Amino acid sequence: MGLPAALHACAGRWPDGRTPPQQRSGGAGGFTLLELVIAVAILSILVVMAVPVVRLEVQRQKEAELRQDLRVIRQAIDDYKHAGDEGRVAKKADASGYPPRLETLLQGVTDSKDPKNPRVIYFLRRIPRDPFNTDATLAPADTWGKRSYSSPPDAPLEGDDVFDVYSMAEGTGINGVPYREW
Repeated sequence: MGLPAALHACAGRWPDGRTPPQQRSGGAGGFTLLELVIAVAILSILVVMAVPVVRLEVQRQKEAELRQDLRVIRQAIDDYKHAGDEGRVAKKADASGYPPRLETLLQGVTDSKDPKNPRVIYFLRRIPRDPFNTDATLAPADTWGKRSYSSPPDAPLEGDDVFDVYSMAEGTGINGVPYREW
């Protein structure tokens, strides 16, 4: 085989100019039925494996949002109590000093420290919704369970004030703790 023939072979053609059968276009190209069935089976297996991972990620996101929302509301309740202890929030002598409703944290209260220059103290910009409560007709404050200062921790009940909030979701978190106990 001379040099010109070798150059033709390298170019993907036979020395006489014909194209090898593997490189011919036309004829029966494409996938066979067996190849399509195998491809669909592999895709199905991948989808079946991905669904639990996606569900777990959605649950993780909701749990992170629940943790954050509980932290924000509880901090606002504590700030209200602290302001009451400092005399900035007017309260009755027999009151606990906690807000009477969650909405009070949003609406704000008049600062009692400076009666000449009254200003409103706000504790929340918005009341977050419980991420596990799917009832869109409820107001955000109604998506949370509320515990008054006078109720026991193992059987929280609403009362004259809001000492704590908790999720009313029925499930259990990834950490094994029921959402109601977070």
